[in-house]
Amino acid sequence: MTLAQRAMERLEVWPDLSAGPAGCGAGRALRSAHSEIVHFHSDRDVDLHLTLPAIQRFGRNLWESTAVRLVPGSRWVTLHLGCEADVDLLMSLVSVALKAHQGGPPADGPAHWAACNFRRVTVLPRAEAG
Repeated sequence: MTLAQRAMERLEVWPDLSAGPAGCGAGRALRSAHSEIVHFHSDRDVDLHLTLPAIQRFGRNLWESTAVRLVPGSRWVTLHLGCEADVDLLMSLVSVALKAHQGGPPADGPAHWAACNFRRVTVLPRAEAG
C-alpha cells in the first residue's frame, strides 16, 4: 500500500470528509460540505486546499518543510509523501484546512479558488554553488 493510499484510508473515516473524483479530473478527492479539501494525484503527490489566509499564517513553516511545495498565489499546497512523517504532516494540515473552510467558500467564488496545483509549474530555488 502506498503512502497516499494509507493517508486516504485514514482520512476517509473522518466525519467531515467524503470521497469522490477530484474536480481537476486527476485522481481522487476528499471534500467537506463547502469545498474540495484534498486531491490525491499519484502514489506520492497530494494537493491540499489550505486557503490563502492559512498559507500566510503558516507560510514560514510550510516553506521549511521538504515535503511541501508552494505555488505563488495558489490557495493549494502540494505535498510529496516520502515517509510516514509526511503523512502525519498531511493529517495535521487537513485539520487546518477543514478549520479554514468552516465558513464556506470564499466570497470571490468557486471559479477563482477551485483549481488545484496539479497542472501548475513549481520552480524550486537551486542551491548556491559552493
